[in-house]
Amino acid sequence: MAKKLTADEKYELITRRLQETLSGDIIKKVLEERDCKGYWGTATTGKPHIGYFVPLVKIADFLHGGVEMTILLADLHAFLDNLKAPLSLVALRVKYYRFLLESVFRATLHVPISQLKIVVGTDHQLTPAYNMDNYRLCATITEHDAKKAGAEVVKQVGNPLLSGLLYPGLQALDEQYLGVDFQFGGVDQRKIFTLAEQYLPKLGYAKRAHLMNRMVPGLAGGKMSSSDPNSKIDFLDPPNVVRKKIKLAFCEEGNIEENGLLSFVEAVLIPVGELRKEFISRGMKSQVDGSDLILPKYVGGGGAGGGGAGAVFTIERDEKYGGPVHYTSYAQLEEEFAAKKVHPGDLKKAVADAIIELLEPVQREFEANEEWKDVAAKAYLSETAKKEEGKKKKVYVPPPPGVVPKGKGAKRDESAAAAAVPAVVEGASLTPEQGTTASAPGQTPIGGLPQSTLGEEAVDAVKHDVDLEID
Repeated sequence: MAKKLTADEKYELITRRLQETLSGDIIKKVLEERDCKGYWGTATTGKPHIGYFVPLVKIADFLHGGVEMTILLADLHAFLDNLKAPLSLVALRVKYYRFLLESVFRATLHVPISQLKIVVGTDHQLTPAYNMDNYRLCATITEHDAKKAGAEVVKQVGNPLLSGLLYPGLQALDEQYLGVDFQFGGVDQRKIFTLAEQYLPKLGYAKRAHLMNRMVPGLAGGKMSSSDPNSKIDFLDPPNVVRKKIKLAFCEEGNIEENGLLSFVEAVLIPVGELRKEFISRGMKSQVDGSDLILPKYVGGGGAGGGGAGAVFTIERDEKYGGPVHYTSYAQLEEEFAAKKVHPGDLKKAVADAIIELLEPVQREFEANEEWKDVAAKAYLSETAKKEEGKKKKVYVPPPPGVVPKGKGAKRDESAAAAAVPAVVEGASLTPEQGTTASAPGQTPIGGLPQSTLGEEAVDAVKHDVDLEID
């Protein structure tokens, strides 16, 4: 039987590995009486990337600490954020996110989700009470504060829409309508969190605590973003795409300040490995088939205990280059990379192998789920269209009569023109003034077209790049 955690132990689990905690005393006070309730929201815009592992691993800590956790699929926020997701696609993307998040929790992280609720924003955000509170909030928050709060989250453009100013206030109101004690998010949400702490009490609602995880840098530096394909790796990217993106990632030898791969090892790979170790020690089973859990291969070589005792990350190398290296802490890995004892190529291969290993169970579930695949194709039409566009065959269209062919297709055009000559009716005369006409009485014009200067019109249309109309 699992040991019952004390209030202090629960607080330690809830707040560990966070970058910042605001009003943590609220959580401590609640834990003296009952378990906490929290929520994490994500706007259903672009396809989730592997940076989502950071909040999902942290949510596993919350669940272990007894938190009743809610994931908010913020469909209305997705639409309000400078129209990132059209309303016609929002519902489909909500389904895609639900499929994906449940699969990651179950197949990769093996997190029991009986205490986890997944809700959709418009289920409560379109109610009369919520809308009335939104108006009350709009009558309280200044334009300056609303704009400042969304500066790091809402897409910034030269001529911003009013919807971007509503975004932060709605996120604050969600705390009240979801009935939680704290909101969790990335450190980029800090200004929205402080706005919530300042303005919710002005509506007569309780102040909540706010927990923030670090942001995962993109592969080319900066923030890992769903809207920038070069900065991220999607959960459904196949192994060859993962390796290609990692190969192109910035990873300068000895540089630990601007190294997205090292940051990913620290923020994702090591925490996932440590979480798996904890689950194994507690006798937990696979959430897919009930089998015994084993460590990922990148943790000491994998298996029930791993080949490298106490390792948190392993770089596999050929024996001629020194064999595998097991690191017992991130600090050790960072120190050796800074000292140029770890080659960028070895780090890239190790990170690529680890990511592929984590994504494989999710991709296997995706391939076995026809409904999920159908939703993915419809929810992200632009990506599907690009793939189909690449498959289109080029169709040869010959030039209009009278146009002298040039370039690579000239010979083919000349052949086509020569083949067309016999089609001229016997006795017809061709003059620059007349174009193609039938000179003998009663003869049928070529192609059944009326006697006119069609040839001249076609040539003129090509020269001036205009559409030719035939009555």
